[in-house]
Amino acid sequence: MNEDARTAIRPFELDIPQAALDDLAARLGATRWPDEPTASGWSQGVPPAYLKELAGHWRTAYDWREHEADLNRFPQFTTTIDRTNVHFLHVRSPEPDALPLLITHGWPGSIVEFLDVVGPLTDPRAHGGTPADAFDLVIPSIPGYGLSGPTREPGWDVHRVAGAWAELMRRLGYHRYGAQGGDWGHTITLELAAVAPEQVVAIHLNTLLTLPPDDPAVAAELTADDWARLDRLLEAEPEMSGYAKIQGTRPQTLAYALTDSPVGQLAWIVEKFKEWTDSTDAPEDAVSRDRLLTNVMLYWLTGTAGSSARHYWEAAHPSRAAPAGRRATPTGVAVFAADVARPVRRLAEQDHNIVHWSELPRGGHFAAMEQPGLFAADVRTFFRRFR
Repeated sequence: MNEDARTAIRPFELDIPQAALDDLAARLGATRWPDEPTASGWSQGVPPAYLKELAGHWRTAYDWREHEADLNRFPQFTTTIDRTNVHFLHVRSPEPDALPLLITHGWPGSIVEFLDVVGPLTDPRAHGGTPADAFDLVIPSIPGYGLSGPTREPGWDVHRVAGAWAELMRRLGYHRYGAQGGDWGHTITLELAAVAPEQVVAIHLNTLLTLPPDDPAVAAELTADDWARLDRLLEAEPEMSGYAKIQGTRPQTLAYALTDSPVGQLAWIVEKFKEWTDSTDAPEDAVSRDRLLTNVMLYWLTGTAGSSARHYWEAAHPSRAAPAGRRATPTGVAVFAADVARPVRRLAEQDHNIVHWSELPRGGHFAAMEQPGLFAADVRTFFRRFR
């Protein structure tokens, strides 16, 4: 393969074979359901009554072709970077001076998280905003996730993904750009700023973990609200971290179940949308049912349950030390009220060059899906000073 073929940007259109959809419907119809839990609600996992109803909707009412067409409204491409396929949306703004912005999802998210903010960010003029706030958007699927497909070799950790993103932006002709991310996207965004400091002008994060300080002097400076945030995270971690322990230690064993059973894949993801969103009784309180199913479909149709889980294994078995020292890149943080891991500004400022901090009244971990208006407005406000 010559160099041009290896670095080519290839147009992509989503077109799932009907046989794959028929197979999904058959598997959903033949689900072998477990017995009832011995505790009420979601305390032992996704309640059977809820999941049966949701799976029934998936099989009989959800229209993949409608959502496939919705995804295909946006220009999509693939390219090969570091011997691995990378899928991405690339939506240019009609405004000539738009700032390039790379947005990265996390687990168990996908490019579906950002569908409702593409218009407001690329064409603010058409969405009640100021044309000067426009962005050219690049929204990739992390290698091993969704439409990028499974990774075929080890080593796809945060650093390697960040290097791939720097190469992707170079191929697209962008030499000065911003970056945004939540969940794994926030760690990839931080690393991208370290990998390409001359290109990344600023970063915006809707996830940033802060832990209780070891220094008694720092601890003494924290407010009651600061400690409430830290305590909430520490109290939630034992109950909510089981998925990460499994994915960080035995992702292949898990992959057999999730790749064979669509209801298994659905339950594994929908639990997180219940626990991590601004919801009360069900994930649909925060994210529409069909949008949630479209996100699940990208994992199911591509068979990337195992390869996306390996991201956690790579993090748990690092091949390099984490970078030391305070990060210099100008950083904006959007804290959504229902996110279980709300950071503490005093602690964040020790390690990051925080120049913007927003406390938003609604929304949780999947901020762009839950509150696209608040998300887009905060991104616009932050990057205004870096144009």
